[in-house]
Amino acid sequence: MDVGTLTQQFVNAMTLGAIYALIALGYTMVYGIIELINFAHGDVFMVGSFVSLWLLADFLGFRGPIGNPLQLVAILVLAFVFSMGVMGVVGVLIERFAYRRLRNAPRLAPLITAIGVSFILQNLVQIWRGPAQLNSPQLIDVQAGFYVGTALVHWVSIFVITLAIGLMIGLQLFVSKTRMGRAMRSTALDREAAQLMGVDINTTIAVTFFIGSALAGAAGVVQGLYYGYTFFQIGFQAGLKAFTAAVLGGIGNTTGAALGGFTIGFIEVFASQAGYTSWSEAIVFTILILVLVFRPTGLLGQRVVERA
Repeated sequence: MDVGTLTQQFVNAMTLGAIYALIALGYTMVYGIIELINFAHGDVFMVGSFVSLWLLADFLGFRGPIGNPLQLVAILVLAFVFSMGVMGVVGVLIERFAYRRLRNAPRLAPLITAIGVSFILQNLVQIWRGPAQLNSPQLIDVQAGFYVGTALVHWVSIFVITLAIGLMIGLQLFVSKTRMGRAMRSTALDREAAQLMGVDINTTIAVTFFIGSALAGAAGVVQGLYYGYTFFQIGFQAGLKAFTAAVLGGIGNTTGAALGGFTIGFIEVFASQAGYTSWSEAIVFTILILVLVFRPTGLLGQRVVERA
């Protein structure tokens, strides 16, 4: 593999991994707080892509790239703020009406409920937009870029990678530096003790769902900008890989979720480059099995404390 191809594939892997990482963060945050595997999270990402499509194509009327840089920045900010806000509210509603009453139920009950919520979201989107694949406006010209040696690096890839890393850093700062972040960490450590110390458990969990779903909404916007389409079934595949990323990095560990997302991105891209496209998913899950066999807590360890 020459240097140009290696550079190109590196950027592709980082871009794909960034999308997986944004979705995986929602999985790991929710599990870290209430030990719930929210299998509806992938479909929250899917709904976010349709919300972005509605705003950009139906409401604002965009069909292709925007040439004016200031207008492009303004529309991108609007798209992310709107989609992240809407999906954050959707996440809070899901927690309030689907999961809250099941916090103390046997673990199978919320798991089945999460699968049910996933089907509800898919069917609502089919009723709203139909079952066909829809094209999303790619506001950033996907052909525009710059050369690094012989490799053409596209600006849309740089944007996706920068955005994802920026959101991850912002999340880390929020969790480690703010009062609500401390409440989230204490709730993850011991929910009952945190409540005795004055932490509002319901608010803390609601904020966790809001942030996780907002990040999935951001990934939904990126889906349209980077791939140029959306479909009501994209949530299952993306959610499965994002969940794999969260487990691979260490479920309950936000840094591990990000690392797992990028790891899967690199595995898939370089497996495809080597000619094993049809085997890329098998390779991902084989590596996951090996990691869980030899390091059950994931690459960076599990931060969730097991309670008797």
